[in-house]
Amino acid sequence: MVNWLSLAVPFAYLGILIGSLATFSSLYRKRKAHKAASLEPWFPAHLQRDIYFSLLHLDPSAQSEKKTPAVPESVLKAALLRRASEDIRRILALRSQKQALAMLLQRGSIGDDLWQRFSRAEKEMEEEVKDVVAEANAYVQGWGQTIFQSANEMMQNDIYRQRMAEQQSKVTEEKEAWSQKKATTKEQFMKELEEGSETPQTPAQKSSAPATPAATVQGSDDEPVLVEAETSGNSAAASPGGGGGKKKKGKGKK
Repeated sequence: MVNWLSLAVPFAYLGILIGSLATFSSLYRKRKAHKAASLEPWFPAHLQRDIYFSLLHLDPSAQSEKKTPAVPESVLKAALLRRASEDIRRILALRSQKQALAMLLQRGSIGDDLWQRFSRAEKEMEEEVKDVVAEANAYVQGWGQTIFQSANEMMQNDIYRQRMAEQQSKVTEEKEAWSQKKATTKEQFMKELEEGSETPQTPAQKSSAPATPAATVQGSDDEPVLVEAETSGNSAAASPGGGGGKKKKGKGKK
């Protein structure tokens, strides 16, 4: 009897310990799941997917009462392609953001909540891709293998059209800016021409021709002879004897 009581105490302790751990684990998982469900989604609402499901699940009886035709299959295929295009955009965004988020998580710059949101978005996109492939194969067998390639071409075409529209919207602004720059340059050029034409003349340009300095020529005997070159007239003054323009002054020899 004593041996059974001595064994019951450890077993009771183990049972309480295991029960406590199980309760704690269950509560922790429920709390974690509730917290994960309450986290804000990584991407906004998938509008293209909602439109596709709205067209796919229209009530045939309501359509017959309103006398509206059923949704054509071509419209459903186009809606599915738009849905696949949006999936490609989101997958590319996740791939470009994953490495940076992993580095920030290792450094402790971001919390676990953000990484949980990102992980949940990856899982949702995996399920979304599988669903799109299944829907495509339901319309045409084997279309699921090429639907994302076609959707990628559509997405690139949309990006090209968007860029062209942006460039066309800037044409008017570029024309106005160029016209203003052209007018400013012309105005500056004309101003420089006016300033150049109104530049005053220097005193050397306004003065008359400089006078020729007198030169001394050694005359005969002891007295010098002064010689002046006259340049004011059209021609030099001739000497009485028909000689050159030299004039001698001084006393002759006695």
